[in-house]
Amino acid sequence: QVQLVESGGGLVQAGESLRLSCAASGRTFSWRVMGWFRQAPGKERQFVAAISWRGESTDYVDSVKGRFTISRDNAKNTVYLQMNSLKPEDTAVYYCNTNPPTTDYWGQGTQVTVSS
Repeated sequence: QVQLVESGGGLVQAGESLRLSCAASGRTFSWRVMGWFRQAPGKERQFVAAISWRGESTDYVDSVKGRFTISRDNAKNTVYLQMNSLKPEDTAVYYCNTNPPTTDYWGQGTQVTVSS
């Protein structure tokens, strides 16, 4: 059974940093494009960042460019999201998935709350 488990969220103040991790089990995702997504209260889930299977290509939503960095370690079947200079509008539940996302792979996500 495929499982994606996100971790690393928390409560921080504006300007601080967090590093999210997404550990995959059940199959290898080494050859898949992987992404991070987020869902704020009352809003639809949105794309945040993606990384190619070898890690040489990345993509970001405009609102996080220059602040967030996506990376991966295929040997560990893990994807990361380094989030710097966090803003209150970054508050959301963060999820990882393939990109484009696979319906059956959504996990529980990890809550990120940024206070002003």
